[in-house]
Amino acid sequence: MKSLRAVATGIVLALIVYLAINEQYTDTVLFMIGIGIGITLFKGMFGFASAYRKALENRDMNGVLAQIAMLAFATLLFAPILALGFVYDHEVIGAVAPLGVALAFGAFLFGIGMQLSGTCASGSLFVAAGGNVRTILVLVCFCLGAFLGSLHLSTWQALPSTEAFVLADEFGWEKALPIQLSILAVMFFVFSLIHKGAGRPLWWSKKMSFNDFIYGRWPLMLTAGLLAIFSWLILLVAGHPWSITWAFSLWGAKAATLLGWDPKDSVFWSGEFQLNALQQPLLTDDTSITNIGIFCGAFLAACIANNFKFTYQVSLKTNLTAIMSGILMGYGARLASGCNIGAFFGGISSTSMHGWLWIALAIPGCWIGIKINKMIN
Repeated sequence: MKSLRAVATGIVLALIVYLAINEQYTDTVLFMIGIGIGITLFKGMFGFASAYRKALENRDMNGVLAQIAMLAFATLLFAPILALGFVYDHEVIGAVAPLGVALAFGAFLFGIGMQLSGTCASGSLFVAAGGNVRTILVLVCFCLGAFLGSLHLSTWQALPSTEAFVLADEFGWEKALPIQLSILAVMFFVFSLIHKGAGRPLWWSKKMSFNDFIYGRWPLMLTAGLLAIFSWLILLVAGHPWSITWAFSLWGAKAATLLGWDPKDSVFWSGEFQLNALQQPLLTDDTSITNIGIFCGAFLAACIANNFKFTYQVSLKTNLTAIMSGILMGYGARLASGCNIGAFFGGISSTSMHGWLWIALAIPGCWIGIKINKMIN
């Protein structure tokens, strides 16, 4: 395990040095933020898929309560920056998307995929980094699904939709902020009443020691608070909230170009931003850099805590489920303008209603995914 720690540390330091030498100072900071997110996700085992499954099956709402607290804290952090519209020398924008059939269906598919895989977009990175080979397969197929979704996106976007609805744009931040915080407070109260059983601890126990902090699992509220802070830091540095699945689409498209695919045949990839991203090195894309940081941070945390272990089940059913779930999540995320992070977390923190629509459709998808899992297992 000491050798693995050395490898993990070496990879992190090598990438930091590479980015610094190439004067990619913004990317260096984003990579380090990603490392912090990866450590936090792994130490907190902060899974969106498991939180919804426990809520739907056992009325264990602690995971959902932590997410509500995370959304409230992030909204407070985002508000002054988004109200200003810029920071330092660059523009800052929230996560905003139209409300339509594509988003609704994409979120629904993503919810099914979450439960079939037992993970989500952020979860696929930190679980794979811990040595879970099945989740690595999910991650690869996530990229495939996101790429396929990008090829069909123009068709889906032609279906009925409305303009983006953002509370801050409609009412101003002085009204939007208390409206959203009030909604989240009511939800927290209601779900607290629904909660049944002990569940994972929300707060730090008095019995927990320093060794628990290094080698044990972090409480949900600590993890949620740190994720809100890291998302805010990404907003400050990159000019947009934390995002994950754009990079998965890009990775899939880059792989396709190696096989001879021409991006100019695609409406989506012939766009100026997308085409430029394809032509540039992968390490110049800020979302990719952050994702790589998350993976490295989770790998480092697993090695430090002696938790890294390759696990693999030789089962056709297991592997087929992993492949299907990854494709569903990737395809759904592309249609829905993001995943549990980019659309749900980023959208709601930006007071965009597409974040609320995303979770409203993802939860029924989760319910169906749970039912399918029970049928095939």
